[in-house]
Amino acid sequence: MAEELAAVVMAGGLGTRMRSATPKHLHPLLGRRVVDWVIGAARDAGVSRIVVVASPDTRDLFDGVEVAVQERPLGTGDAVRAARPALEGVAADVLVLNGDVPALRPDTLRALVATHRDAAAAGTVLSFEPADTRAYGRVVRDGHGRLARIVEAADATPEELALREVNSGIYAFRGPPLWSALERLDPHNAQGELYVTDTLGLLVGDGEPCAVHVASDPVEVEGINTRAELAEVAAALRDRINETHMLAGVTIVDPASTWIDADVEIEPDTTIHPFSVLRGPIRIAGGVEIGPFAYVRPGTVVGEGAKIGTFVEVKASTIGARTKVPHLSYVGDAEIGEDTNVAAGNITANFKHEPGQPKARTRIGRNVRTGVGDVFDAPVEIGDDVWIAPGAVITDDVPPGSLAGFAPRQVTKEGWVYEKHGKPDGD
Repeated sequence: MAEELAAVVMAGGLGTRMRSATPKHLHPLLGRRVVDWVIGAARDAGVSRIVVVASPDTRDLFDGVEVAVQERPLGTGDAVRAARPALEGVAADVLVLNGDVPALRPDTLRALVATHRDAAAAGTVLSFEPADTRAYGRVVRDGHGRLARIVEAADATPEELALREVNSGIYAFRGPPLWSALERLDPHNAQGELYVTDTLGLLVGDGEPCAVHVASDPVEVEGINTRAELAEVAAALRDRINETHMLAGVTIVDPASTWIDADVEIEPDTTIHPFSVLRGPIRIAGGVEIGPFAYVRPGTVVGEGAKIGTFVEVKASTIGARTKVPHLSYVGDAEIGEDTNVAAGNITANFKHEPGQPKARTRIGRNVRTGVGDVFDAPVEIGDDVWIAPGAVITDDVPPGSLAGFAPRQVTKEGWVYEKHGKPDGD
């Protein structure tokens, strides 16, 4: 957008209906917090200045944005007023966004701003028609179909409650009329709070043009107030993410049981089997196979043609090209080279330090063959072309081309693999 655009993201509420010590805006959702999805949508829509309105307890939990503090929860109007010092001198339209609508798309915000500017409006509300109007504020239009006012459900008459078009809590304003109207807000309502919605009624009363833009998809703009609603939105975002990957060439056998975080990168021709969870940030090269019930955690890079098998967990590790970890293994804080086969039930035991210290790392070379039920007691380094006997606990480094293991005490037979099978070509 050629014109400057700012945004106020309201994230100061506690969300008591979540029944949680964590404010609702900060609950995790597919690799991000709820409010981070809203901030991301604003950025992608072309917003150049973002001010997050936070509570005093959460003011230090936001990076890369400006933060305004709402000292007491006195309503949405008071929340937007808290952002005024940061934006009053900015020559821009101002989006006002709730921080609890993570399914909001950038395209919807662009369309809202386009309607707002085309109408030369002082204020524009994003409305929608949900299946259940619940406690949403009703959009009241005049006889010409223009916006007259928005009335909160608690203050609405029976006739107003019957209206199907409701307020999403998302708006576009011209800055100067917004700040002026906020100063005139009155807490004359059932909750004794200042509502940003009342600014539109004041602007209409001033003779200022106000517009309405109807969202095409109600799911995008429905706010989260309970854990049940959080789960509904999570499923919608899961489907959106999975569809994006499938259209880009990834096979997801059962999208309904596959959960992929927003910050996961997957190249084409990867296959993901049911009941897998991929938590970002991770990178998965092309041709990879991820088995049922696999759990791939942040910091993992999987090379081309590799396999992460059934009931395998991988965390903060690099898996080389064509390497296979087929069954029932945990690989954490490890580096595994190309063309290695990790047998069933292998574990990298990475916790050897005091709490707060970095995990110890396991390094396994290329073309290694491990045995069933092996444990690698990090820090430990396994050279290229090594074989490990079944049931081994590896506590010492193993030189290339060796056979190691033999419980209950490790025995290393240096050069055994090369003596029996010769060195691979090129070595």
